[in-house]
Amino acid sequence: MKKLSLSLLAALMSFSAFSQQTIIKYLSGTDKDHTVNWDFYCTEGRKSGVWTKIAVPSNWEQQGFGAYNYGHDKIKNKEQGQYKHQFFIDQVNNKKVFIVFEGSMTDTKVMINGKQAGPVHQGSFYAFKYDITDLVKPNAQNLLEVTVDKQSADASVNKAERSGDFWIFGGIYRPVYLEIVPQTFIERVAVAAKADGAFQLDVYAQNLKQGEEIEAQVQKLNGEDLGKPFTAKASQSGDYYQLKSSFDKPQLWSAEFPNRYQVVVSIKNDKGIIHQIKQKFGFRTVELRTKDGLYVNGARVLMKGSNRHSFWPETGRTLSHGVHVLDVQLMKDMNMNAVRMSHYPPDRDFLEVCDSLGLYVIDELTGWQGNYDTEIGKKLVKELVVHDVNHPSILFWANGNEGGFNRDLDNQYALYDPQNRTVIHPWEKFNGTDTKHYPDYKGMESRTATGEEVFFPTEFMHALYDGGAGAALDDFWSQIVKHPHGGGGFIWAFLDESIIRTDKNNIYDGDGNHAPDGIVGPHREKEGSYYTIKEIWSPVYINPQPIAAGFDGKIPVENRYSFTNLNQCTFKWKLVKFPSATAKTLEPTVIATGALKPFNLKPAEKGMLNLPLPATWAKNDALYLTAYSPDNKEIFTWSWAIAAPAAFAPKISSVKAKPNIKLTQTDATLSINCDGIRYDFDKATGYIQKVVKPNGTVSLSGGPVLAGVNTTLKSFAHQAVNGQYIVEADYTGDAPLHVKWTFTSGQPVKLDYDYSQQGDVNFMGITFNYPEEKVTGMKWLGRGPYRVWKNRLKGQQFGVWQKDYNNTITGESWKYPEFKGYHAEVNWVRIENTEAPFTVYSANKNTYLQMFKPAREAAALTNNNVEPAFPEGNIGFLNAISPIGTKFQSAKVMGPESELSHAGGEKIKGTLWFDFRSKP
Repeated sequence: MKKLSLSLLAALMSFSAFSQQTIIKYLSGTDKDHTVNWDFYCTEGRKSGVWTKIAVPSNWEQQGFGAYNYGHDKIKNKEQGQYKHQFFIDQVNNKKVFIVFEGSMTDTKVMINGKQAGPVHQGSFYAFKYDITDLVKPNAQNLLEVTVDKQSADASVNKAERSGDFWIFGGIYRPVYLEIVPQTFIERVAVAAKADGAFQLDVYAQNLKQGEEIEAQVQKLNGEDLGKPFTAKASQSGDYYQLKSSFDKPQLWSAEFPNRYQVVVSIKNDKGIIHQIKQKFGFRTVELRTKDGLYVNGARVLMKGSNRHSFWPETGRTLSHGVHVLDVQLMKDMNMNAVRMSHYPPDRDFLEVCDSLGLYVIDELTGWQGNYDTEIGKKLVKELVVHDVNHPSILFWANGNEGGFNRDLDNQYALYDPQNRTVIHPWEKFNGTDTKHYPDYKGMESRTATGEEVFFPTEFMHALYDGGAGAALDDFWSQIVKHPHGGGGFIWAFLDESIIRTDKNNIYDGDGNHAPDGIVGPHREKEGSYYTIKEIWSPVYINPQPIAAGFDGKIPVENRYSFTNLNQCTFKWKLVKFPSATAKTLEPTVIATGALKPFNLKPAEKGMLNLPLPATWAKNDALYLTAYSPDNKEIFTWSWAIAAPAAFAPKISSVKAKPNIKLTQTDATLSINCDGIRYDFDKATGYIQKVVKPNGTVSLSGGPVLAGVNTTLKSFAHQAVNGQYIVEADYTGDAPLHVKWTFTSGQPVKLDYDYSQQGDVNFMGITFNYPEEKVTGMKWLGRGPYRVWKNRLKGQQFGVWQKDYNNTITGESWKYPEFKGYHAEVNWVRIENTEAPFTVYSANKNTYLQMFKPAREAAALTNNNVEPAFPEGNIGFLNAISPIGTKFQSAKVMGPESELSHAGGEKIKGTLWFDFRSKP
């Protein structure tokens, strides 16, 4: 028994000696939510001049130290942070110890036990390491001292990193840890795995001896071997080894099907394994085909992406796994399949999430309109590529941005990348790509007709404030789709980079209109464009047309996937009836549901969905159709109104009520009292002045006014007709307007109007005034819940919605959906207020409701492109509404949907019912 135990112990000792994984020992925390306090001293600014504690990792500004700078600031703060931390390390006989910094801003000097670990590292966004084997004391406390200068001693580093159009911070903001490996070890590997199964592994090993070998075994992620191991024997020629193999029909990696494998790489001798690592990868091939497009695994791909800053408002650039997963999930929920790193490499974990969930990535060397010098640039390119090379999600390297290109670095990427990914220059034609930023619509058209390069703007549809991400996207994307060699495009930007200022009572700061340019807010609050993008970029593409009489359940569809057949998707429909304006619920009653049989439609093919609707489908209010992806995620839900708007208006009783209408007037005012409610009209203008109920006044006034048109009252008349009372007004001026109010006992007040206009107009329709301070909310039947613009109508669903009043200003607050603005296809609206709620019904198709005028922060007012026109009145029932432009372009250059509406002089008629009754 004793002999067996000793034998077992010897075996375990042998296993421990030879089967060695890399040991990771964190000295800092791992992310923004898991930090370790180090001693800290800040030389300037807040909380400077005294030793205290700081959370690591973090940006020190967010911990109350130093001062803030946006990259455009001409005067830059230059504080230095000094860190101290004691750490214990076990006995490390015959082992090597490295200290690794995943990211530090910016010049970083590392001391171990009073001795410098290596050269000062320069560059904020790159992982670096030092061999500290000879500096650490085993079985003892060791002193780590780190000095971080916010501004670099290298002018080109400051030019590339510290003057960009983004917040610049200081501090050790990514994790710090020890790597402990054997003396003979695998330093790094680089994988090239192609769609045809060809596999190449570049292994960089240290201190191999004769008789030792490197063995590689490809596996599924569950550990099941794929094929047999393949090896390379140690040689005297160096520390670089290339191993090759091939595999029959591996599962391929793509954004649609992110299949991955792992390769287990071992250094072995006759006694066993000396060192072993695992590296995940994916089999996939990327091609740029001249005059054709971007191909992944032999299939044409359009990249549908956004530009993502590594950012969280409380912690700056220090993030977490949860944030990375949240961001990728939000992008994929928007039907994006790509993301560009702007303008620096991300955390390692973000790329891991892109690999596992499926997003195509452009990984970028920092350089916003300024570049690194060649000497420092070569070092940073190596750090970038070596760190990120094995992620199958990365399709391209970007060598800087918008002129921040050091062309001497273009050939450096291939030195460390056996996949030889294409290097691009975002903003210019280079290396077979055209990545022009912010083309207008004519620029898009010209690129569809000329050029040979694969075209994918790495920045377009600038999302400043509310409109630019989704507004005009439909027109722009139609150009990309038909482009003979289009490769997609990347919206600027994913999120509003508004920091919480610890020096200003924790207010949000987006540096004016520089940073609030996201599709989502700083905490990932969804803006209206989120859903517009989700619909336009749906890989199950449906361009819904209104349902007309004779609809047979057939809906045209296009498969815009690259690899997915629509028989792998699921389709479900339902018919509903909506609650009334006075009902307490918003939820519709589901009358019928169904699912489509598996529908075979290959990528790039067009076909017809055939919904098996019941014969009574036309008796319902609306139809919903939802498509689900192969992993059962909702792709999009389309909705169609079935019932005409007039069907939701108050029902007119066939039993005639006794007339209960009285007329009083003065020289200035006409008053109609119907069922105890008094309606006052101004005789000089013909406008309603107010509505007086027994329990209070409703301050509706100043209308109907023809929006945006100068008119003069021509005639004002009133008379009793068959027990009703009629008030009519005619206006002349730039456009004629006729107004007719009809008062009927027991019924809401009916307003008929007609007008005609000519010329290009921002908006058309009628408006009223109501005191904004009295409004508390609104409930409506129409498209919602977000506001719309003329060039951003998609993404909203038809239904009953409710929202409380807010005065949301992107860049200051992110309470979405915003209350103010235009709302589409409104059948009725109940205006909730402190006086008495009232409801307005429309008999007109495609009525737009204007609810006040959106507020803007001061910085927005300097940019008229994102300040669309609104009528003078603040509650409007409109037939046309304004488009919105982007930060760099006015709406008029953004395509057909962004043009002003053209009025041809035809007569436009409308009918509204105003219901002020407490219990209609």
